[in-house]
Amino acid sequence: MTLQQLKYAICVAEEGKINLAAKKLYISQPSLTQAVRELEDDIGITIFLRTNRGVVLTPEGEEFMSYARQVVDQMDLLEEKYKGAKKKPRSFCVSCQHYSFAVAAFIALIRETGAEEYDFRLRETQTYEIIEDVASLKSQVGVLYLNGFNSAVLGKVLKENSLKFAPLFTASPHVFISCNHPLVNKEILTLQDLNDYPCLTFEQGEHNSFYFSEEILSTRYSPKNIRVRDRATLFNCLVGLNGYTISSGMINGELNWENIVSKPLGVDDGMAIGYITHENALLSPLSKRYIELLTECKP
Repeated sequence: MTLQQLKYAICVAEEGKINLAAKKLYISQPSLTQAVRELEDDIGITIFLRTNRGVVLTPEGEEFMSYARQVVDQMDLLEEKYKGAKKKPRSFCVSCQHYSFAVAAFIALIRETGAEEYDFRLRETQTYEIIEDVASLKSQVGVLYLNGFNSAVLGKVLKENSLKFAPLFTASPHVFISCNHPLVNKEILTLQDLNDYPCLTFEQGEHNSFYFSEEILSTRYSPKNIRVRDRATLFNCLVGLNGYTISSGMINGELNWENIVSKPLGVDDGMAIGYITHENALLSPLSKRYIELLTECKP
């Protein structure tokens, strides 16, 4: 087992595909495949499962990868200190549902680094992909919510992927509408108030189950439904179509559109918004600081 093999395996885990990792490492795909197989033979475990979508870590591979990252990180520090090696660009990746406070914490983390070079990634994505990203160690931290409706199903999925959930705060359901919406002057909205307007939700791809929905009350019937992939499109539709979406109600004045307002929804429910991490992975200093900033940036 060599340090180079560990670096190769880490890159494959991060990219999720051999061809993408090979391109990033500037080596041929067959050479990378052979290096990974030799590493697996050497340590006597299967690190990756090959699928038609790429590669995924096995449970043994997840545990191995947590140790491999520590070894590579420590070696980088030793080389920087004693061999005068150039510092590696600081890297960090977080996957999250569409929360402005998670974006605000991400921005604050980058500003704090003060580094001339860095490689930071923020993936606002589907719920199941958040779980996959953290399970495969592509992301160190994932941000999502649990409540009475989805906690049993998502809790099972988290456990199967060796992930743990830590709550940050509980949010009451709110409705996002435009500042020119016909309902904007009402203090509290009801579900009946919303019946005549388009309901906007974030689509969940192959895992478009009610349990993976980013919006609370996902089983509620609405005659007009629009599914989108990104926040900008959702906000455009809220404004252009007098639509609405049911969410946590968190709006960051600096990051969200000023013509979107949040109204309390008169239902007895709540969302435990928190973060997920891998049970077998040690949190990096950047991960720990990001979690601290999440707490500071929450409403």
